Amino acid sequence: MKIKTSRKFILGTSFALIGTLLSTLVNAQPNDTTYPDKPIKFVVPYTPGGSNDVVGRVLAEKLSNEWGQPIFTENKPGAGGNLGAALVANSSPDGYTLLITPNNLLTMNPALYKNPGYDSKKDFEAISLIATGPILLAVNSDLPVKSVEELIAYAKKYPNKLNYASAGVGTPHHLTAELFKSMAGIQMTHVPYRGAVPAVTDLAAGRVQLMFGIPNSLLPFIKTGQLRPLGISGKNKVPYLPDVPTIASSGLPGFHSELWIGLIAPKGTPSATLDKINSGIKASMSDPKVKATLENQGLSFAWSTQNDFNKLVNEDIMKWSKVIRENNITADGS
Repeated sequence: MKIKTSRKFILGTSFALIGTLLSTLVNAQPNDTTYPDKPIKFVVPYTPGGSNDVVGRVLAEKLSNEWGQPIFTENKPGAGGNLGAALVANSSPDGYTLLITPNNLLTMNPALYKNPGYDSKKDFEAISLIATGPILLAVNSDLPVKSVEELIAYAKKYPNKLNYASAGVGTPHHLTAELFKSMAGIQMTHVPYRGAVPAVTDLAAGRVQLMFGIPNSLLPFIKTGQLRPLGISGKNKVPYLPDVPTIASSGLPGFHSELWIGLIAPKGTPSATLDKINSGIKASMSDPKVKATLENQGLSFAWSTQNDFNKLVNEDIMKWSKVIRENNITADGS
């Protein structure tokens, strides 16, 4: 039997097939099933040896073993971390160049620098948090205060008499102190240093009276009695200082500031690739070596969904932009 097929039917079917093919090509995600099939680079925007570098290297080692592809770290310091962030922002969005980012690159630097070289809201895709850590408020032991409440009362009695140290203008520790000043309604003088080591050294010597700093850098002087810890900036107390309360629970309700480190990719990176990396980070939480390495840095593992990470970034942008704007803070060289 001879079947008659109209030209209209043939053309319609052809257009339908072409439309389906084009839709498939448009919606296809590169590396849906093959990622990763070549080496991956983690950009660390600071010099080797710091917490960001250590976190990046231990995560790279773990994921490399899991995926069977080399993952290497490249340290790209400069401009308060902006050089490394800009490098990743302008990289190919294929999942092979990723940024190990501390919170200040995404939530503080855009307000501190006139032109950081990237837009933290438009140039990146969130993948996951990796780690969080508290900031510790410590005073020189000669200062006659033994609690957050007493420190606030002393500062109100003697406006601008207290000098507080930081590792530099615009660092998380500096901005945490400014948040503390604002919420407590006190006046103190900022003394910025080039790094945490000289700042802590002068604090222990009594040249400055207090500091918000990384616990690891302050603990040796707390053990010798040169420094007195008053409060933890995060939501929870820490096991290595069980008697030190949170600042929020000891005189300043609602106060909260934490360090965090996350992993982000250039904007436009395929969602399937982001999902695979996110799942890899989540699986790393059960690795004792990863956990121990983070704990040695005073950090805790902190996997998150991409949506939760985005929410955290947006909330912190609002909080720190307000602190920076109200205190007219600008970074050196901006």
